[in-house]
Amino acid sequence: MTWTRKHLLTIEELSAEEIMLALDTAASFKEVSTRTIKKVPALRGKTVVSLFLEPSTRTRVSFELAAKRLSADTLSITAQASSITKGETLKDTARNIEAMNADFVVLRHSAAGSPKFLADRLNASILNAGDGAHEHPTQALLDAFTIREKLGRIAGLNILILGDILFSRVARSNIWALTKLGARVTLCGPTTLVPAVFRELGVTITTRLDDALCEADVVNLLRIQHERQRKTLFPSTGEYSRLFGLSRERFRLTKPDVLIMHPGPINRGVEIASEVADCPRSVILEQVTNGVAVRMAALFLLNGVQNRIAQGVPPETLQPRENSVSPPGESDLVADATA
Repeated sequence: MTWTRKHLLTIEELSAEEIMLALDTAASFKEVSTRTIKKVPALRGKTVVSLFLEPSTRTRVSFELAAKRLSADTLSITAQASSITKGETLKDTARNIEAMNADFVVLRHSAAGSPKFLADRLNASILNAGDGAHEHPTQALLDAFTIREKLGRIAGLNILILGDILFSRVARSNIWALTKLGARVTLCGPTTLVPAVFRELGVTITTRLDDALCEADVVNLLRIQHERQRKTLFPSTGEYSRLFGLSRERFRLTKPDVLIMHPGPINRGVEIASEVADCPRSVILEQVTNGVAVRMAALFLLNGVQNRIAQGVPPETLQPRENSVSPPGESDLVADATA
């Protein structure tokens, strides 16, 4: 199939085929990062602006590195360094960025729906780097990529997402991606943080952590989103850790080949013990590595749509082909850069 979307806003709107295309494309780009010269010219002449209006380390650096490895020009703007501190609106900030002919805007914002707000108003391609508690598409893609790379498949796996589900954009995007790819997803955490409404997304909910750990092929831990909570939803972090933390003792309940994942930042000693975070079954740092490849793939796919639009082909008329395309090789990358 051919990628036809100008923006990457949510996993919810993607088909399983589109998710697989993104993962297959990322697999080719991961090889680029192992080269002595870690660059391809796919986005040469394009400008990628990272507009991060919430704190970020991994996602912001990963997107910037991905853009640079595709030979794009990059610019990073944080809330503290923008005119938003002077009262400028998000729309005006973005319109000013576009007036400088930026081709891509990577947005992180506290308001759910803010990437769609910009996508409806700008000509640039918008990539959602996290909008409130709504979605974090590239995190879900890199998590799925890591699982498939390590275990060879996603369909049929038992995947446990443990922690603050209510306020987690990572949880929502992972639920959409993993269920579409055929995984069985279980959510676990305090009842105040795992509301029953999530069952409508096709997942199982439990508070019996020990039983869930015994069945899990993958355990994806989430930190407590204190910055999004307006009231205390559990007595203390100590009690949370005792009841729902992945301690050394609980880790012994898991399968010998279980994968331990975490989107970061880790709160050691709260949701996960340091010994577990650093154990051989932990792929937390591999997730970070894979994040660069996934974000290179996202930029590459959106750039292909931009190039076809520039050639006079509206995105809504681009129909998927019957035969799936191969992941890009070096010749494809060069061709796409010069199209």
